[in-house]
Amino acid sequence: MTLPQITLDNNEAIAYRKKDGGEQTILLVHGNFYSSLAWEELIGVLDPKYTVYAVDLRGFGESSYNHRVTQIKDFSDDLKDFVDKLGIGDFYMAGWSAGAQVCMQFEVDYPGHCKKLALINPASTRGLPMFEMNADGTPDFTKRQTTLEEIENDSSKQPGREEFIAFSEARIYTHKKRSPEKQEMYVEDMLKQRNIVDVAHSLNTFNIGSINNGVRDGTNQAKDITIPVLILRGDRDNIIPAQMIDEIKDDIGDNATYTQLTDTGHSPFVDNLPELKEQIEKFFV
Repeated sequence: MTLPQITLDNNEAIAYRKKDGGEQTILLVHGNFYSSLAWEELIGVLDPKYTVYAVDLRGFGESSYNHRVTQIKDFSDDLKDFVDKLGIGDFYMAGWSAGAQVCMQFEVDYPGHCKKLALINPASTRGLPMFEMNADGTPDFTKRQTTLEEIENDSSKQPGREEFIAFSEARIYTHKKRSPEKQEMYVEDMLKQRNIVDVAHSLNTFNIGSINNGVRDGTNQAKDITIPVLILRGDRDNIIPAQMIDEIKDDIGDNATYTQLTDTGHSPFVDNLPELKEQIEKFFV
C-alpha cells in the first residue's frame, strides 16, 4: 500500500493514512520502531463521526529522512507544518509511547490547535533513559548513556530483524499475539526505520519536566499544557514503568487524568482494543 505524502517546508516528505469521517478530527502519532501502521486496528473501529489522520514521522515507514533529528521537537515541528499544509485545525490528538512525547512537545510549542490530548502508554515528560546493556541483554541501570556518541557506539541500539522479533516477543506482545502473517508485516515495517540512534538520543535527552533527568535540566514546559489530558497505561506494560505516569501527572498538573487499561501490555491495539476504543471515544467528545 502506497500512502499519500505531503512535502514540508524542510523538504521532508511525510506519509500518512487518512480515514474519512465526520467533522471531528483525530491526529494519531506512533511510537518508536513503528509507523502509522501501528494504528491500523484502532482506525478500523473508531466511530465514523471522526476523520482520522495517522502520520509516519520523519525517518519511519514511508516518510523521508533527509535531515537527522536531534530532538523530539524536530518531530513536533514537522507535525505543525503537516497540519498546516493539510489545513487540519481544532483537532484531538493521541500519541502512543514515544509518540506521546511528540504530542506533548507539540502542545507546548503550538497551543490552540489541539482540543484534547490522549497519551497511550506514554514515555515520560522527563525522557526515556538509555543505558548500556549487560551481556544477557538486560539494561545496566548503573551506566546511563549521556551522549549521542555513546548511543551510536552501542550495537544494542541498532537492532536487526532477529533483534526486532525478539524484542517484540519479550517486551511488546506479552499477552496476546498477532497472527504470524500480521507479525511479519509489522517486522518489515520496523525494518524501514532509518533513525534509530537519533531517536534513542532524542528520547534520552527529552525533558519538559520540572527537574533534572540525569542528562538535562527540565524546561518545566509541561505545566504549560492546559488542555484536558488523558493518560492510559496497560497494567502489564513492561516498557513504560508506573513511575513515568506519576512524573507526567506531577509535571502537567490537575488537568491530566489517569486510567489503567486491564490485561494490557505495551500494545493495547492487540491486547485490549475494545477498552482502548471506549476510553478514546469517551474522552474525545
